[in-house]
Amino acid sequence: MRGIWFLTSLAFGLAAADDGINAWLRYARLPDNVLRDAPRLPSTIISLNTTETSPVYVAGKELKKGIKGILGADLSIAHSSKSNDNVKASSSIIVGTIAAFTAAGGKTPAPTLKEDGFWLNTQGNTIQILGQNERGALYGAFEYLSMLAQGNFTKVSYATNPSAPIRWVNQWDNMSGTIERGYAGLSIFFANGSTTSNTTRAAQYARLLASIRVNGIIVNNVNADATLLSEENMAGLGLIAEAMRPWGVRVGISVNFASPQTFGGLSTFDPLDESVIAWWRNTTDKLYAHVPDLAGYTLKANSEGQPGPLTYNRTLAEGANLFAAALAPHGGVLMFRAFVYDSQNLRESNWKDDRANAAVDFFRDLDGLFAPNVVVQVKYGPIDFQVREPASPLFAHLRATPSAIELQVAQEYTGQQCHLVYLAPLWKTVLDFDLRVDDEKSVIGEDILSGRRFNQTLTGYTAVVNVGLNSTWLGTHLAMSNLYAYGRIAWDPKVDEVEVLRDWVRLTYGLNKKVIDTITEMSMDSWPAYENYTGNLGEQTLTDITYNHYGPNPQSMDNNPWGQWTRADSDSIGMDRTVWNGTGYSGQYPAAIASRFEQIATTPDDLLLWFHHVPYTHILKSGKTVIQHFYDAHYAGAATAATFPRRWSTLKGLIDAQRYTEMLFRLEYQAGHAIVWRDSITQFYANVSGIPDAANRVFNHPWRVEAEDMTLHNYRVTGVNPFQAASGLQIIQTTSNTTAASAEAKLRFPSGTYDLAVAYYDLYEGEARYEVFLNDRSLGSWVGDLEHKLGYTLTRGIDGHSATRVTFKDVRIRKGDVVRIETVANGRETAPLDYIAVLPAGVVD
Repeated sequence: MRGIWFLTSLAFGLAAADDGINAWLRYARLPDNVLRDAPRLPSTIISLNTTETSPVYVAGKELKKGIKGILGADLSIAHSSKSNDNVKASSSIIVGTIAAFTAAGGKTPAPTLKEDGFWLNTQGNTIQILGQNERGALYGAFEYLSMLAQGNFTKVSYATNPSAPIRWVNQWDNMSGTIERGYAGLSIFFANGSTTSNTTRAAQYARLLASIRVNGIIVNNVNADATLLSEENMAGLGLIAEAMRPWGVRVGISVNFASPQTFGGLSTFDPLDESVIAWWRNTTDKLYAHVPDLAGYTLKANSEGQPGPLTYNRTLAEGANLFAAALAPHGGVLMFRAFVYDSQNLRESNWKDDRANAAVDFFRDLDGLFAPNVVVQVKYGPIDFQVREPASPLFAHLRATPSAIELQVAQEYTGQQCHLVYLAPLWKTVLDFDLRVDDEKSVIGEDILSGRRFNQTLTGYTAVVNVGLNSTWLGTHLAMSNLYAYGRIAWDPKVDEVEVLRDWVRLTYGLNKKVIDTITEMSMDSWPAYENYTGNLGEQTLTDITYNHYGPNPQSMDNNPWGQWTRADSDSIGMDRTVWNGTGYSGQYPAAIASRFEQIATTPDDLLLWFHHVPYTHILKSGKTVIQHFYDAHYAGAATAATFPRRWSTLKGLIDAQRYTEMLFRLEYQAGHAIVWRDSITQFYANVSGIPDAANRVFNHPWRVEAEDMTLHNYRVTGVNPFQAASGLQIIQTTSNTTAASAEAKLRFPSGTYDLAVAYYDLYEGEARYEVFLNDRSLGSWVGDLEHKLGYTLTRGIDGHSATRVTFKDVRIRKGDVVRIETVANGRETAPLDYIAVLPAGVVD
């Protein structure tokens, strides 16, 4: 955003109750002291299109709605597409294309714009919002409203153009209505095997996407269901496209490579077979009859069990070109995912095997063999949306083939929207990375994805988003900063992620400086904290990769063919990806980068274990050993997460009660789950390495009472899997799944005021009841029902996914008091307990 901000400590108004449905498009009335500085606006909006479904017509209505909400001014609106005196009027807000404006007799100093670009001029009595096309005009209208909503009344005159033409989102929605890696409820597009007839949420989603300049959407899962190609569902896709078209968002779909056989009744899906070629051509023609502006297809092939051309010994390029030929007459694009690897036959025992090598190995020799309308969609790192990865080297190899980066707004490996993690700083580590192709400047965002470096015109961005029916869209309010940031970064990868965040906070929560500063600081702390308490030094997110990608389970990374290995043993850890001794992955980078990553001395510590296998006692540039860094970082990350509820609580009364309460609940959950992560990872590596924590924290919890050490009634002591998911490596659970039970202990801590935390496990398919007593006085009760309150992938196990805590604040305790927990098991939930913690002020367990 350009200009200055009219903010004071008093410049705010308390927001009305808000369920999140409008996200950053709330158009809340500005505070009176800010409104006093607002300029006098023209009384009329002129929208240069009379077609009600056109983006320009919609832009005029949006301007009227936004200005009335923000400034309280009810402007009249005129729609026109012909030459008239209104365009030449001395005072109006004009929105339309440059072509329509000049055809109507208007004059503008706007420069030549790229597709989707716009010109915004507020310097005169007439405000010009002019786009290169209708989408651009709509984007300009949202830009102007964003300035007003943030109290920015600066007079501006500028043009802005997108960095790349493709700025899409991907939904992983299933025909059943479920969403793979979705954490915000069911699909807004599908239910019960078909498209939904109610497209209200689709239109609302398109409005949000247009406001951040996203111009395309793939509505279904990349693990595609061929039944989407039925006549009924094609008609349904037509309705979805109608709902999104006025907002300039083109609809596309993911396709299943084997559809001609599994759905079309052919005996083959060989991409060179004439019957298969004809089937895809005819099917594509039918789809365009329903969706004339179909953006194109996304294809996942020969990956994680999905069919593809390799089945018939055809190349990936031959498979891609099959679809490109069917799409080309209609102007459609094929987004071919580079996420191709062998998940069945990789062997960790083979020192040279490496999943990270796969994308370059599969695509390097095919560069230049793809049809012109094929774009290779490359995940930002070579593995799979980890908390940190090096930039994919494939971007350096696709010189004759357009590429697009694949980011992930859905927090699959980064807390599944139950943990606050602002992802823009992570994305920027990749987008700002200079690959030095031929030892020339080759910054991924600025040079390669813009198309400038290799003289390409069909490049861009995709992001896996996975919104759902939840009114917050992503399941939690603060997670929407990631969707907003994605759109802003795809338009301009050089934009500052902190300024983007502050814009989002102002639009979402208002102009109070304390609110802006607090949410910005928490969000900027969130990714480093999450990296610290999950997996650091380039060791990936140490989650359960064989299950739900949520809680801690570092041993699941190894001893399987998925290839996300740590190669941790009793002495050493890390993947040797060097050319001289390892998998050779470092050699996939251009020479200047390869030489940097080849040597331990020149590899940054935050990627050390990605590129090198070293002893736990290896000394980092910080002076710490690897293992001590692990211990310290995990404790530091959990300590940062513990500050989030306290910092958020300072905003009580400054934002509406609904969003305040809902977000506080999730931040308190995150603080507890960060401790689960911290303990699981540190206990695991202390056990594997045999090297103790120099600070004597690991396995040493002086403020805890382990459940297995309490006096038990109808409880039994058991282990857990993985073993480190319990504080003392043991837990208690009821003797049956219907019984009432209790555990009690006499407290030996000095008398004082404490926070009393209870660590337990909240499983799917059961809602156990709990109540805590101190000397027979009830402190409170709760139900194990997080499956209804949080959106993470559900678990039936007593493990790091289900582990959680509840905390009772400011409890007055005397030495010798008795604490008792009474429980009633329900379903699969046997009221499992891990420990209680009696925490003095300022102690993070």
